[in-house]
Amino acid sequence: MDGRKRLGAYLKARRQLVTPEEVDLPRGSRRRVPGLRREELALLAGISPDYYLRLEQGRDHNPSPQVLDALASVLRLDADATGYLHQLARATAARPARRETEERVPPGVAELIEQLTVPTFVQGRFMDVLAANPLARALSPQYRPGVNLLRAVFLDPRDRQLHQDWDRATAESVAGLRAAAGVDLDDPRLDELVDELCRRSDRFRRLWARQDVRPKVGGFSHMLHPVVGPLKLRHEKFTVNGADGQLMVMYHAEPGSPSHAALRRLEEPGAR
Repeated sequence: MDGRKRLGAYLKARRQLVTPEEVDLPRGSRRRVPGLRREELALLAGISPDYYLRLEQGRDHNPSPQVLDALASVLRLDADATGYLHQLARATAARPARRETEERVPPGVAELIEQLTVPTFVQGRFMDVLAANPLARALSPQYRPGVNLLRAVFLDPRDRQLHQDWDRATAESVAGLRAAAGVDLDDPRLDELVDELCRRSDRFRRLWARQDVRPKVGGFSHMLHPVVGPLKLRHEKFTVNGADGQLMVMYHAEPGSPSHAALRRLEEPGAR
């Protein structure tokens, strides 16, 4: 799919998520489409319905930044989603797929995570685990090299049991995947992953269709570990310099909290 069609698909997906009430329009009794109609969005953004139709159908390839910002405002896009909209508009031609290269963790980073006293792993651009320390593997058997975390969270019942905030975790994962992919959505590895998950998970298919975009950031995770019990952990995510799209993910707990004590118990041989 070239950039113009991808821009149109994004606009359509986001248009369908905005209700008339959110933009002070009457819903009416004869509305048969989810979200806003094309002409309603065009009117609110200050552009002609015909011009907007050309944008959504991929027949116009040069919207101005002002037009994009006006559309973003009506569509209630945040800063990340607005930036993604501008990215799509600039990618007006089909892009060659990236050369597939093996993702390697820099040796210094691999050495560092082995010395850390909190669960830590490195994930690639499409959420493949590339390296993990023993505490990460004790926290979850999915945190080991060779596991794709998206496949795990959507398809493995053990992961759903571990993540007590599964709905949030899955939504953030899908939005983060789209943010990491950017406009390079024709990468064969990404195609394969998305196709598989769309076939096997209704929730993934619905979330992917929304086209939410949110870069992976830190936050809280609520887990239920089979050995040490409930955990309320903070996860931090750091970009690995010099490694395209790699993130180092660390889990830690508030000092003195029950979760902090539980993490310490993960160091015991019986917890691994």
